[in-house]
Amino acid sequence: MSENVIEVRGLTTRFGEHVVHEGLDLDLRRGEILGVVGGSGTGKSVLLRTIVGLIRPAAGQVRVLGQDVQSLSGLAREALERRWGVMFQDGALFSALCVQENVEVPLRAVPGLTPEQREGLAQLKVAMAGLPWNANGKYPSDLSGGMRKRAGLARALALDPEIVFLDEPTAGLDPIGADAFDRLIVGLRDALNLSVFLVTHDLDTLHACCDRVAVLAERKVLATGTMAEMLKVDHPWVHDYFHGPRARAVTAGTE
Repeated sequence: MSENVIEVRGLTTRFGEHVVHEGLDLDLRRGEILGVVGGSGTGKSVLLRTIVGLIRPAAGQVRVLGQDVQSLSGLAREALERRWGVMFQDGALFSALCVQENVEVPLRAVPGLTPEQREGLAQLKVAMAGLPWNANGKYPSDLSGGMRKRAGLARALALDPEIVFLDEPTAGLDPIGADAFDRLIVGLRDALNLSVFLVTHDLDTLHACCDRVAVLAERKVLATGTMAEMLKVDHPWVHDYFHGPRARAVTAGTE
């Protein structure tokens, strides 16, 4: 069996009286791309933010790369965080910094790097994310939505992470741009042996990228499996999602 790089057990998250997750279990295996889907309000992004420690759960345990995220602090926590990268929706770039400077931000925490080395590494990551060389000096306001996402991905790759978290990476992209981003994700996973936690609502992305899919519903992970296995799940929302009108094109070749 593949090693789990993320293990979530019995997770409960709530905001006041509103319970988002209750008793949620989920694994991410080393080297796989896991697509996380669910209806509006099921807490897909909340789950991502909880795993990376931005939200503290009310109960349960999150282990990343064998370590309990909530129990770590100080240097141990910083060391673990350097082993993952996060691309938030729309890139979440610093508007006052150009692309290269945005990618350099996490590199500034690495001791011993000279400014020239940081610059060279940042430019390499920008190229790996599929941006042209002249994007390095541009500011977020000068970029298209797709270019901002790629810049955000370059920053997520800055520290050579083992795990990459992607929050709606193809949202707002046209079909050609979304397909190119899907292929980029798979190519980077294969080249860098990444494990990818991918929050999405895009069926085409699930079909093109994901080794497994996890469906959030009823405050938990309702089902996990391959796309072919998802087509057999007997649950109203899951059935409608994977068999509805927008699913016809991508499921035709799976069944």
